[in-house]
Amino acid sequence: MAGGKMSARQKMINLMYLVFIAMLAMNMSKEVLSAFGFMNEKLVENNLSTAEKNALAYTNLATKASEQPEKFGPLKQKADKVKEYSSEFYQYLADLKSKMTADIEDKDNYEEMDKTDWLDAYFFKGDNYTAEGQEFLDKMDGYRNNVLNALGSDSKFAPVLNNRFSTDDVVDQETGKEIPFLRARYEGFPMVASLTNFTQIQADVKNTESDIISDLLGGQLESEVSMSNYNGVVQLDKNAFYPGDKVTGSVVLGRYDPSLKPSRVELNGKKYDNFKDGSVVLDLRAGSVGEKDIKGTIYFMENGEEVPVPFKSSYSVISKPNAPVVSADKMNVVYRGLSNPISISLPGVPDKDVRASAPGLQKTGSGKYMMRPKAGNTVSINVSAKLADGKNVNTKTVFRIKDIPAAMGTVRGQFGTVRMPKSGLANTPIGAGLPDFLFDLDLRVTSFKVKVPGQLAIIVNGSKLNAAAKKALSKARRGDIINIFGIQAVIKNNSYKLKKVLPVNIELTN
Repeated sequence: MAGGKMSARQKMINLMYLVFIAMLAMNMSKEVLSAFGFMNEKLVENNLSTAEKNALAYTNLATKASEQPEKFGPLKQKADKVKEYSSEFYQYLADLKSKMTADIEDKDNYEEMDKTDWLDAYFFKGDNYTAEGQEFLDKMDGYRNNVLNALGSDSKFAPVLNNRFSTDDVVDQETGKEIPFLRARYEGFPMVASLTNFTQIQADVKNTESDIISDLLGGQLESEVSMSNYNGVVQLDKNAFYPGDKVTGSVVLGRYDPSLKPSRVELNGKKYDNFKDGSVVLDLRAGSVGEKDIKGTIYFMENGEEVPVPFKSSYSVISKPNAPVVSADKMNVVYRGLSNPISISLPGVPDKDVRASAPGLQKTGSGKYMMRPKAGNTVSINVSAKLADGKNVNTKTVFRIKDIPAAMGTVRGQFGTVRMPKSGLANTPIGAGLPDFLFDLDLRVTSFKVKVPGQLAIIVNGSKLNAAAKKALSKARRGDIINIFGIQAVIKNNSYKLKKVLPVNIELTN
């Protein structure tokens, strides 16, 4: 091929041969490409597992910091910074991987990820780096330096961070020359190799988090599991007891563990041996009415010595009730046509053991009822309750039933006689209201009559003056009293018919 003068055809054949040889040298085998892909899958799976473990460790540290801020607060601050820097860098790498494989339809076909052009164009521009290539280096350096600053320059993790996230030049093993990090690791590499490389960096990030959080917690956790750091917690079955009742409940450790067995228990100054599954089972008798204390000490064996864990609580003994407490939330009466709120309860008795019944009575919540009275002038609410000792209490409470009082016509929200100009009345709607009534009712005027001095009364449908009423009003003079009467009104979303609506008068000021 090298000797003699070659024709154009021969030159073309030689050129194609050289290109073919170059392609063979550049293309990896399908097996190698697939191996990179499978390695990437394993790394992705491992990153998910490590992320879950790290999340649990962060939660554990947060709990410790809330319990003992002086000991664990500074450690949590360091951990939070490491978490923040790690999450930011990890997401940057995830976005970079997504961009790189955006045009790949089958993300699992690693044999087609043999091209080098995407990352070469993304990171490199001639002998220089693109803005994206420089950003990658800055992100790597920034993560390493930020974590080191958070931990302190003397941290034992400095060598690990400098090794895992180094961007120093790489020495070529064949030539001995130094090659810039970015070119040595990413220029001319198949896409699947770079994809796996980025996933490996993500794994380094997650492992770095794991190493740091484990180290931060490690030293403190050993001392925190000591029995001297536990507190006894009294859990009573209820907060109040009747004279003669059994005081039932349990005393457990703040860090409950069924496998823990106390060596002995002192309760109210006496030896007590009724304990089970890590808790002291209370079985006492309530005394006279008043506030009672439960206090004592649970002893545990630790390193051959007894460690005391004190506990203290209190409960109330109240007189046994003989009647429930029933009250109307609005008044001592209930109004026909309205939903009247009623509260029914019995001190010391759970709501589930209280039963109330009456015509129109409906339960709406714990101890809360609504009463819509039926016909008649009174309604009786019958209440029955089952006490803790099994006895039943029954009572009856009578409420008066009253109609909604007469409403009053209004102009501009004012009752009685209202002074205003004639021009204002022409466009002002007529309203109705119930002054000083305990319920807020939305009244809507449907019709009324207007009487202007010297003019016939005019019937108006609706709440504003019609044309005929305005014409009559135009003949009124200053000082005239315009009478609005025969007002008909309804309650919005209520079928109850109001008995009466009192009139309203307007004294014209001009």
